Amino acid sequence: MAVYPGTFDPFTPGHRDLVARARAMFERIIVLLAVNADKRPAAEATVRAALVRDAMPAAWGDVEVDTWTGLTTAYCLRRGATVIVRGVRTAADLGYEYQLAAMNEQLGIQTVWLPSRPDLVATSSTAARAYRSAQSAGGSTGPGPCIGSFGVATPDDVGPFIA
Repeated sequence: MAVYPGTFDPFTPGHRDLVARARAMFERIIVLLAVNADKRPAAEATVRAALVRDAMPAAWGDVEVDTWTGLTTAYCLRRGATVIVRGVRTAADLGYEYQLAAMNEQLGIQTVWLPSRPDLVATSSTAARAYRSAQSAGGSTGPGPCIGSFGVATPDDVGPFIA
């Protein structure tokens, strides 16, 4: 079993793609919505979890969505997960991800990095939030992701957007 943690604000096509690819590697995937006091998501974790569940195909019975406040490794140990799955969009992500992986390993949990697909690498949750904020403020944003009222970005929404 593997855990794929994040704030998922919003859950992007890149996130969904990583879940799909992780399914091929592990018999069960838990998409874990981490509650991080340093971030201010657009919706509470329970609402975001429901949105992520809705974004998953019904046939993906091996994918669970959960929420957690605290260290991801503590969640993994509690649930019996042995691996954390992390997405890496750019080489700049690797330094931070390496530090997390080293800490996780010290706590007994391995980390698997999956690189973003080239057609999805330009879409980040940060960029999608900025676009959503500009849209709600009535600003002119030009081409970009049209984040729906449900807070989930679809591939058609974010295709042309560069983070």
